[in-house]
Amino acid sequence: MSFAEQLSRLQAFLDADDLHEQALDYIAAHGYLTALAICPEPVAEREWIDALFAEPPHYRSDAERDEIEATLVHLKTHISRQLAGEEEPELPCDLDLGDEPDDSDLRGWCIGFMEGVFLREAVWFEDAEDEVSELLLPIMVASGLFDEQPEFAEIARDQDLVDSMVEQIPEVLTALFLLTQAPEEKPALLKPRHH
Repeated sequence: MSFAEQLSRLQAFLDADDLHEQALDYIAAHGYLTALAICPEPVAEREWIDALFAEPPHYRSDAERDEIEATLVHLKTHISRQLAGEEEPELPCDLDLGDEPDDSDLRGWCIGFMEGVFLREAVWFEDAEDEVSELLLPIMVASGLFDEQPEFAEIARDQDLVDSMVEQIPEVLTALFLLTQAPEEKPALLKPRHH
């Protein structure tokens, strides 16, 4: 079975209605795996798979479980390769929150990404808190998870600012990946800041 076929089976499985309501759908799972691929500390497979589903799904068979879990691991590796490569990582959704941000795929992707960050939140901010916070900002804004906070509410009101932030997400992912996975390349990436 090709990777594309595996992915479409994974997508059908994750987007089915019978998963736990807190389980991540395919788009959110992609965001989540992207965060795990960037995370400075590897998270054990069993832990992140269990967290993705919130509670064990009802698999039809052990073979189905093995296939779904293997495809998730494969997808995470695929995302890591994209992040480490020359080209910008591709998101499985448009870089646009649309008229109804809460219903947009991008919001789902960003929520999934933040779920991945929350698995190891302290580790993300350990080494380069300012840079990581700055790079994560577009994803945090697009996730809508922080809209209660005044500075996020203020950004959310500025549609043009939100749009320009959202468009930066692919390059932000590459920068985060280099920052956490290849820190020796860091100086060239981050421009000096003028306060």
